[in-house]
Amino acid sequence: MSFEEALREKNGAVFIDLEVTPGSKVILVPSGYNEWRKRIEIKITQAPQKGKANEQIIEEIAKLFNVSNSLVSIENGMTSSKKTVKIEGAVLSEIKKRLGEKI
Repeated sequence: MSFEEALREKNGAVFIDLEVTPGSKVILVPSGYNEWRKRIEIKITQAPQKGKANEQIIEEIAKLFNVSNSLVSIENGMTSSKKTVKIEGAVLSEIKKRLGEKI
C-alpha cells in the first residue's frame, strides 16, 4: 500500500487525508502512513482545544509544502483526529514528491 492513496486532486486543489495525534512532545509532519485507514499520520504539539490544534495543522502543512497558510484549509474533521486538508493551487505530483521524501 502506498501513501498516495491518501491524496487526490480536484478542481485545482490537492486533498490529503490525515490522522492527527495532538499533544505530542514533538512535531512530525508527516510521521508515517496508516495503510489500513489510508491516511498520512502527523503529530503536533498543540492540544485539541479552541481550534489551536487545527491552526497548528494548517501552519505545519503550509510549511511542509512551502505555501501560504491562506491556501491550506481543513475540509473535513474539524473536531476529529481524522481530517482532510485542502491545499489550493497545489499540483498532485509535487505533493507526492515532497511526501515521498519525508515518509
